[in-house]
Amino acid sequence: MSEPLHAHEHGHAPHDHHHDDDEAEHAQQPQDQVAGGHGHGHSHAAITPLSDPALATSAGIFAVKVSLVVLLVTALFQLGVAVRSGSVALLADTIHNFADALTAIPLWLAFSLSRRLRNARYTYGYGRAEDLAGAAIVALIFFSALEVYSQSIQKMIHPMPVSNLSWVAAAAGVGFLGNELAAVLRLRTGRRIHSAALVADGRHSQVDGFTSLGVLVGVLGVSLCFPLADPLIGFVIGTTILVVAWNSGRELWYRLMDATDPEVTRLIERTAAAVAGVLAVEDIRIRWLGHWQHCELHITVAAQLPTLESHQIAETVRHALFHAQPSLQEVTVHVDPLDNPPGSAHELTAHHRVAT
Repeated sequence: MSEPLHAHEHGHAPHDHHHDDDEAEHAQQPQDQVAGGHGHGHSHAAITPLSDPALATSAGIFAVKVSLVVLLVTALFQLGVAVRSGSVALLADTIHNFADALTAIPLWLAFSLSRRLRNARYTYGYGRAEDLAGAAIVALIFFSALEVYSQSIQKMIHPMPVSNLSWVAAAAGVGFLGNELAAVLRLRTGRRIHSAALVADGRHSQVDGFTSLGVLVGVLGVSLCFPLADPLIGFVIGTTILVVAWNSGRELWYRLMDATDPEVTRLIERTAAAVAGVLAVEDIRIRWLGHWQHCELHITVAAQLPTLESHQIAETVRHALFHAQPSLQEVTVHVDPLDNPPGSAHELTAHHRVAT
């Protein structure tokens, strides 16, 4: 077998393996449905947000819209109290909550964009827009921290009395409840559909809830005749926001640089190697595109096998991987014959390879 055999690069909706040989119909299909290959001949009845790309995107949009409304209502209530009370700690928390609410907008746009079909220019589809939205979110979190620091410094240089302490305390409680509700919704949905951006936003909201409780500490300090407690709590909140920005930025850096959990790579290798007829597994590459993963790998099979049998082994590998790692949307399997001597089948293209 002088030329490598590839399993077709089928798009895949996990747990719903349907292939169609009609290329014209394929052009009408969403990118995550299978086309141009050989059918597996079965489907699974259970449909979850992870097993249906359209449902996953809808779940993400729903979480974003509801959390946007919750956080906007929370921030508007806090803003009214902050203006009347003069509490810089509450103002800092309000700024943070507004920023957190606004992060829903790029996420909403990204989820909506990911519904578009892949085409000749965007051959991988639009999933990367979700990660870019995550980068915008991290930037917004960072700049909100700078604004909080600025307000806190101004309050220390030009101290002003804090009034309506009971209302400030109530606004802090509302801030905690609003952020906790948004955090639970974003985290649960983000983890279910494997959206790093939505999970990062959920963690952001979760931390925001505790910073809202920090405002209560400032209220207690002011009531005990320690007016600097209010701007000092503002600094604490600003520092907390920076920590959130750092952690979220690190996770998004991994996504944008196509970093993958090494355990997932090992799972792919073990799963493929366990398929009957696979003699070796090499050159595994995995990348995230939004909340879906794409995988490429090489398998080695016996050189004397007919093309049809080699292809069946490759399809069996793909099928096993879709089940082992449900977040996989596409798997491309390159089939190599067992060379003797090793590497002889690739001599023709060896000089084109770039060291990686």
